[in-house]
Amino acid sequence: MNPDRIEELIQQGMPSASVEVSGGEGKFVAEVVSEEFSGLTLIKRHKMVYACVNDEIASGVLHALTIIAKTPQEQNN
Repeated sequence: MNPDRIEELIQQGMPSASVEVSGGEGKFVAEVVSEEFSGLTLIKRHKMVYACVNDEIASGVLHALTIIAKTPQEQNN
């Protein structure tokens, strides 16, 4: 598993999001910016992102994913 593949998976599940993933060796950080997060709690935002990579987590290919989930407005503050 590499950062590009994780970005691709999140992008497929959240096409309107801006996604940047860094890390390696099964441990990654995903910065996801999307209007879809507006009005949602942090937990609901994380669930949206985890849903995109759930199969990889369940299979053990992806061991840890730290998520930074913001709206465009939050990113610009």
